[in-house]
Amino acid sequence: MLMNIPKVSILIPVYNRENFIAACIESALSQTFTEIEVIVVDNASTDGTWSICEHYAEMDSRVRIFRNVDNLGPVRNWLACLNEARGTYTKILWSDDLISSDFLSVLLPYLYDTSVGFVYSSVDVFEESKDIISNKIFINIETGTYDSKNYINGVLLGGNFPYSPGCAIFRTSDVRKNMLLQIPNRLNSDFSMHAIGNDLLLFLLTAHQYPKFAVVQQPLSFFRSHKESITTAAPRGRIPLHYNLVKGFFSEQFIFDTTILKKLNSKFLIDLFRYKSMANKLGIKKIIDFYPTNNQVDLDIYFLLIRIKGYLTNIFNK
Repeated sequence: MLMNIPKVSILIPVYNRENFIAACIESALSQTFTEIEVIVVDNASTDGTWSICEHYAEMDSRVRIFRNVDNLGPVRNWLACLNEARGTYTKILWSDDLISSDFLSVLLPYLYDTSVGFVYSSVDVFEESKDIISNKIFINIETGTYDSKNYINGVLLGGNFPYSPGCAIFRTSDVRKNMLLQIPNRLNSDFSMHAIGNDLLLFLLTAHQYPKFAVVQQPLSFFRSHKESITTAAPRGRIPLHYNLVKGFFSEQFIFDTTILKKLNSKFLIDLFRYKSMANKLGIKKIIDFYPTNNQVDLDIYFLLIRIKGYLTNIFNK
């Protein structure tokens, strides 16, 4: 039965996912934690997505559906979902992904600790056949809570941490505060439309505001690999370079450790060469182009050499 004030809002922004949306909604409704609402906002789909959403809304009163008259772009649609959320906590569930039935039951208790900003699980990546094709076990540590600096420094410098909130839970108030429509950058890149980085910034800003984050090593999130997903369809370099723009913005505004900034600059330099063709297309010519205004480009030479060695080793091993 739907609670007057659900504890968790599961947000599903969707556009043209008639082949995936039913399974996604069903995974949300299958939660063993029952104090939920499932909010689906259809971004003016042109296929059969909306009729499938209507079917589930008729079947289960916990499903609340909305439809945009015009396509708003991805991030505005995320925010449209968020505007309808009534829960204390928010779970963003991308329309082509799934979560385990015990996802909320296992992860949510970590947020009852007010010092924890977010909690996420490891991920299994699957194809349309439901066969698991890879595992993303984020950071090789046990389930538990950790210092938020570990997440921030790890993400900035290329550690094994998630960028997508599809495997996480946040407090709704923090998502409202930290899910930005636009991210300042020198390139005038429209983050509201390509949506590569707004998700990472949600993690970074929240981590900056709380002393701890939490990890569940059990893979309770399932990301679908298919030809229409942005991870698969994006040209080489487009995603990591846009994420670098986010890292540049965040570090310029919130990081005051010159040691970290020198290492970050070194990573930016490597990516300029690693993704040279895409960097040229985007107009990224120099390290400073990754920052909105910062002009300090000092390098950590030792860190740079270690990263180059690792990059070359990966190439030769392939």
